[in-house]
Amino acid sequence: MNWSKAGCSVKTSDDNHTVCECNHLTSFSVLMAKGDISTESLDIITSVGLGVSICSLLIFLIIESLVWSAVVKSNLSHFRHTAMVNIAMFLLLADCSFLASTSPEDLSSTLCLVLTICKHLFFLAMFSWMLCMSVMLVHQLIFVFSPLRKRVFMFLSSIVGYVCPILIVGSSFVYCKYTDKNYYDPKTCWLVFDRLLEGSIHAFLLPVGTVILTNLFSMVVVILTLVKSSATDGGKSDDKETAKGILKVVVFLTPVFGVTWIIGFFLLILDHRDPMFVVANYSFTILNSFQVIMNWLLNIFIVHCQQQNFKWLIKQYPCTYSPCMDK
Repeated sequence: MNWSKAGCSVKTSDDNHTVCECNHLTSFSVLMAKGDISTESLDIITSVGLGVSICSLLIFLIIESLVWSAVVKSNLSHFRHTAMVNIAMFLLLADCSFLASTSPEDLSSTLCLVLTICKHLFFLAMFSWMLCMSVMLVHQLIFVFSPLRKRVFMFLSSIVGYVCPILIVGSSFVYCKYTDKNYYDPKTCWLVFDRLLEGSIHAFLLPVGTVILTNLFSMVVVILTLVKSSATDGGKSDDKETAKGILKVVVFLTPVFGVTWIIGFFLLILDHRDPMFVVANYSFTILNSFQVIMNWLLNIFIVHCQQQNFKWLIKQYPCTYSPCMDK
């Protein structure tokens, strides 16, 4: 584990010991890394990105509450908006928890533990609802004539989105407590990485990795469906439309399904002295603490723009993005 020297100074020193005092923050990449490798620029990116994300998510949730009855007219729209609201809600809670723990040295051990549990739980819940959304999309495409019933969807989604994260966090905490292993690192207020497949952080990495792989499969299914539809219709003009459709799928679903978190796994694989590690570190921090939230919010807004019930909003706030003008 390497620690940044940025923001650190010598507090006391003698012939045998040197005590340093550091005031740098914890960067977003600590969620997927072996340890916190913070720099001043990463600290700024993390703080600004999380601040913008929190404001954006609050605005989105307020908009959803105002227009809920207008946009939720069918079971399918209810499924989609329920998933999106839960993703936004848990991401908001996770971002707030992370922002509150960016200065671990100022926190008590109890508060640090509580924030670690909160981040662990909220991020897992967010990914769980991403999984619900991707499975719903695949079911819609494959089982066209067998629509998912509202009661079934809500029951299964509640199990996956609420119960499973609680079980994972609870079991990992209890296991660490009764095996005398550390559940969290007080220097980062996050889970512990000992070595490959050892450490409490794997109770986060393994579920997240499973969800990302499943969501990647869902994206492939959507793309293949578009290609198949184009091949059936034929015509050169359809090729361009198919390409546009595929591009939209990739742009829209990559942040919504958490695919950008794949970069985080490279932080575990790469050596910290490798130049690509620095690239992965910055890429992960930027995409997942700032840009991904803005893109995700934009995509949700575009979906709203394409609904008939949202025409009044388009008139008041004209969409400058071409996807809004497609329909």
